[in-house]
Amino acid sequence: MVHQQRSQTHLSQSGDTEDMAITLAPRLAYFAGVARTEHVTRAAQEMNVPQSTLSRAMVRLEQDLGVELFARRGRTVALTPAGRTFLTSVERALAEIERAAEEVRADADPTTGKVAFGFLHTMGTETVPGLIRAFRADHPRVRFALVQNYGEAMIERMRAGELDLCLTSPVPDAPDLVARRLDEQKLRLVVPADHRLATRKRVRLAEAADESFVTLEPGYGLRRITDALCQEAGFRPKVAFEGEEAETLRGLVAAGLGVALLPPPAVPRPGVAELTVTAPRAVREIGVAWMAGSVDTPPVAAFKKFLLSRKGTLLT
Repeated sequence: MVHQQRSQTHLSQSGDTEDMAITLAPRLAYFAGVARTEHVTRAAQEMNVPQSTLSRAMVRLEQDLGVELFARRGRTVALTPAGRTFLTSVERALAEIERAAEEVRADADPTTGKVAFGFLHTMGTETVPGLIRAFRADHPRVRFALVQNYGEAMIERMRAGELDLCLTSPVPDAPDLVARRLDEQKLRLVVPADHRLATRKRVRLAEAADESFVTLEPGYGLRRITDALCQEAGFRPKVAFEGEEAETLRGLVAAGLGVALLPPPAVPRPGVAELTVTAPRAVREIGVAWMAGSVDTPPVAAFKKFLLSRKGTLLT
């Protein structure tokens, strides 16, 4: 390898780290190949690149670093102490890149790939397990990364690239999202078992105008629906307690601490009565959302198609 004079300015130690990575990255695999064989010609043959290309890459790498990486001995080369130190980190970085490549290939595999799927807490007991069981009847090896959260939090995680799809309510309306309504779920007025309304089967929401409500925290979709339904019924709910999970709210109702508008429970809860709301129409829409313009891997595309096929039967 002909060594050139270092007339060019090497990368500054105080320079931008990202710029340095962009500059050095294309030559790291070449460096590792030469270091492994200690012979430029042999390394060029193994990597199927012209020897001249490889030689120039090594010279430029040393120029950019401002450090001698190789000691030249005729047609062979040997690592300098600086070269050995650099090789340790380069091999670690290349191994991490290979691991990442294998991971994304595995996640995209049509048979064994992964779906990152978010859903509301209230759908975690029965609805989502049933959906995944039905889907895996035809796709038994597809893997799922499951996230339970409220709607806005899941949408932010989708925007951050952490989720492929989410089941949420209300169905979002945003220019960067695609959303499809799948089903609707009736909400009930849940009251303590010894409440004045507990013997009723049906109730107008306005009849609870003087009650204390237990609700989800602001930002949750069900909280927005509760506030909107109460407003439609002519009152603003007096909120006594706020929580993060529907079944906790049911427990607070059972303890006599208020009433709540909630979807049906997976298992009947003792200590409460659940009343059909006749007016206003108390339902929440459930939809699936994903990022507009997203390119689906085969397993994500298959699961999305499956969810869309359950329109009108998602909750049955």
